[in-house]
Parts: sequence; C-alpha cells; structure tokens
Amino acid sequence: MDSSFYLIQLLNGIQYGFLLFLVASGLTLIFGIMGIINLAHGSFYMIGAYLGFWFTGLTGNLFTGILLALPVSLGVGYLVERFAISQLYARDHLYQVLLTYGLILIANETQRILWGSDVHSVPIPQTLAGSFQLTGNQAYPVYRLFISISCIVIALGMYWVIQKTRLGMTIRAGASNREMVQILGINVDRLFAVVFSMGVTLAALAGMLSAPVNTVYPGIGDNILIISFVVVVIGGIGSIKGAFIGAMLIGLADTFGKVLLPEMASMVVYALMAAVLIWRPQGLFGRA
Repeated sequence: MDSSFYLIQLLNGIQYGFLLFLVASGLTLIFGIMGIINLAHGSFYMIGAYLGFWFTGLTGNLFTGILLALPVSLGVGYLVERFAISQLYARDHLYQVLLTYGLILIANETQRILWGSDVHSVPIPQTLAGSFQLTGNQAYPVYRLFISISCIVIALGMYWVIQKTRLGMTIRAGASNREMVQILGINVDRLFAVVFSMGVTLAALAGMLSAPVNTVYPGIGDNILIISFVVVVIGGIGSIKGAFIGAMLIGLADTFGKVLLPEMASMVVYALMAAVLIWRPQGLFGRA
C-alpha cells in the first residue's frame, strides 16, 4: 500500500470526524447546559437523513432538500423540547433515560409509517459527483471533500456564535452556573428550547449530509448515538472544543483501525476512550 492509500484513509477519517462533531456537539450542549441525558439524539440524526431523502426526492436537488429539511428539523426539536424534554428538568436521570428511550421507539415507528423499512439512496448532485486524482491510480470523491468543508464552515459558525454573540455568552453562562443565569433575569426556559433545537438541528444536518454516502435505512442513528457518547466522554461533557478533538480522534481511530487492525476494529475506539479516561477521568477538556 502506497502513501496515497494512507492519504485517502486520512481524508476519510477527517470527514467522518467532522460528521461525528456535528452530532456530538449538539449532544454535549444538551447535556452540559440542560443536564439532560438524551438517548434519542441518534433518532434526530435518522430523522434528518430521511427528511433529506424525502425533500431531495420532491425537489430533485440535494441542496434544496437540505434547505427545506433544516427548518423542519428545528421545529421538531422545539416541539420535542416543549412537550417532552421540558418535563424532565426537575427529575433525576432515570426519568430522562426512560423518556428519551421512549422517544427512540416513537421515532422508529413514525419512520416506518412514513417511509417504510426499505433502504434508500440519495443521489449526489452532479456538480459534486466526480473525484479528483491524488495519484495515477488513486482518486478521492469530491462529495466527501464537500462534507468536510461544510463541517468546517459550520464549526467556525458555531465558534462565532458561542464566543462572540450575546446568545453564546448566555449559553456559556448557563453551562457554568444555571441558577445564577436565572437569577439575573434570563429566560432559562427559552434558552433551553433554543439549545435543544440547535442540538437537534446539528444532528439532523449530519444525517442529511451523510445520506448520499451511507444510504438511508431504519435505525441508522443507533450506531452514531453510541459513538457520539464516546466522543463526548473523551472530549469532556459540555465542551465544544472537546467534542471537536474527540470527534477527530475517533474518526481517525475508527478509519485506520478498520484498515490496519480489521480483526480488532470494533475495539479500537473504546480502547481509546478507556485510555483517555484513565489519564483524565473528566475527559480532555471537561471540568474536574
């Protein structure tokens, strides 16, 4: 195997890491600020993938489908927070686990009713359907590069919102001291609704972007949920920076593990998580 093969695997690992970051950043925001263990987060990834598939089929264009699916995902997140998640803030984690697991069952049944149990494919737009040559016999798909660039833009946008805007200041304050923020007169209920809706939309967007690469099928969000929790644990609960670093580590470890250690590939990411927790039990950027 020549160097171009490893370069392709590196690019694949980075692209996978960026998708994981979109999902895990929403998960760590929800848990770090709201204190909610959201087992249904993977279901929103699945809902995003199916909405992307559905709207792309209606419009004939992936980009138009994503633009139509994003506000629907935002609305779904808001409604779920208002009518379900908001009932959990004064309850312990057992109630959170039970309710969000129930949301998984509801989402899976709704998906089967609306779209059935078949596997669906989403066509890549013609402008991104090609590939560029790395060497004489190795090429890399343009669409995968587009996913990475899109995730970089979104990550920079998240950084700007959280670090440079009043909303971001409120989110950071809520993560540090929720009670003090409420005492200062900030509407915590509205803040929680915004944070949860943002988290749901990020997970759904990751599902939309990955749909042309991974296809769309029932239960597509189950595996991504488990890996996203691993990312959050490695990076540190409540840390966006930690979610980014953790996602990159897991993306590269998973990709190269499947190439270099195929018989142990399923163990690599969990071995990495165990190593990080032995060194820093609170995660790389979590508070002790």
